[in-house]
Amino acid sequence: MKPNEIMRIFEDTAYVRMGGTEEELKTARYLQQKVAALGLSAEIESFPVDMADMEEDGLWVDGESITCKGYRNAGSGTVEAPLYYLRARDKWSLSNCRGKIVLVDGYMGYWLYQDLLENGAVGFITYDGNVNYTDFDIDQRELRSFVHKGNKIPGVNINAKTAVALVKKGFQTARIHLKQHEYTGESRNVVLDMPGEKPEYIVFSAHYDSTSLSQGAYDNMSGSVGLLGIAEYFTTHPHKYGLRFIWCGSEERGLLGSKAYCAAHEEDLKNVVLNINLDMIGCIMGKFIYCCTTEEKLCHYIEYFAAEQGMEIEGSQGVYSSDSTPFADHGVPALSFARASSPNTATIHNSYDTIALMSGEQMAQDIAFLNAFSDRMANAAMCPVDREIPENMKEKLDSRKKEQKKMESLSQTSKDYHKNV
Repeated sequence: MKPNEIMRIFEDTAYVRMGGTEEELKTARYLQQKVAALGLSAEIESFPVDMADMEEDGLWVDGESITCKGYRNAGSGTVEAPLYYLRARDKWSLSNCRGKIVLVDGYMGYWLYQDLLENGAVGFITYDGNVNYTDFDIDQRELRSFVHKGNKIPGVNINAKTAVALVKKGFQTARIHLKQHEYTGESRNVVLDMPGEKPEYIVFSAHYDSTSLSQGAYDNMSGSVGLLGIAEYFTTHPHKYGLRFIWCGSEERGLLGSKAYCAAHEEDLKNVVLNINLDMIGCIMGKFIYCCTTEEKLCHYIEYFAAEQGMEIEGSQGVYSSDSTPFADHGVPALSFARASSPNTATIHNSYDTIALMSGEQMAQDIAFLNAFSDRMANAAMCPVDREIPENMKEKLDSRKKEQKKMESLSQTSKDYHKNV
């Protein structure tokens, strides 16, 4: 793909496209049309997702109205209670949550939520943003079903500057009010098959949805464009292995698209020899990285191959927080590529993730490397990657939730850059 073609796609998709929304469907159809322009045919596969329309949300602290956004899928109702700032998650600090609305640092993940429930919290407040930014943006968050498991307490999200001001001023009580319509909606995967000489497949994946504030150029229309570039390459180059391309929906909501695909195509996965996942490539700054949920030998192969191609690269064995993980969970060797930038030059999950972060020339260079690597895998006499995921990677997959517990108290500003590199 040429740089100007790449940048045109970023321009065409410069809007928010959260999983399950009409904007996500619009993008799925756009990708389908881009595939058709290559002389190929892609199908849209829908899957159910929890949705909610917020009708009323509010937060009052000591009688003062505070700008917020209510957590979707966190139920409806009003709760008023003493407000408590949970600075740490030791037993003594958690014991002070009983009967209180709790202000927490970071994201509302599974383990933090369970801690709040176990210690009797009646509501929660999270925050995002940066105290050094001029904006007062607030992310629209949801209480995911695997987090609440049917046991919901109301929550709201506020801006970081507001949280600092509240703590600095001091507070006594808070009131949260939510009224929302919760229902089951649809998200979508876009799936392209390019059969080969062999019955086995290599699966390429990338998500195309964004978070509520973000146009998601870097995270992850870049990876979606990368898949289009690889598909275009193989329209004029032979491939022994079958190739399957999956543009995943609702990744930002908990890898829902790749999880849904793996659940619906469990039998097909027996014929998949490798998953190659793209999540954030082609930004102006940063280094090219890989993460292999495979045997360690693949790491050495990638580094040798990159040197042969004149491509800088760093990486290791590990579990990448992206659509590669559900494939690995189902026993498919999985590999993710990204161009990881410092959060000071390419931040994500906020309104600053726009086309301004991207370089058409860098995208073209990254895609050229991915084409060369994919060609080697697709035309191998036998895929050299061991089909069996090694024990150390199985242990990492099993312990991923425990590792996430340690990470939940930290604000993540650049996905996997700090965890895996």
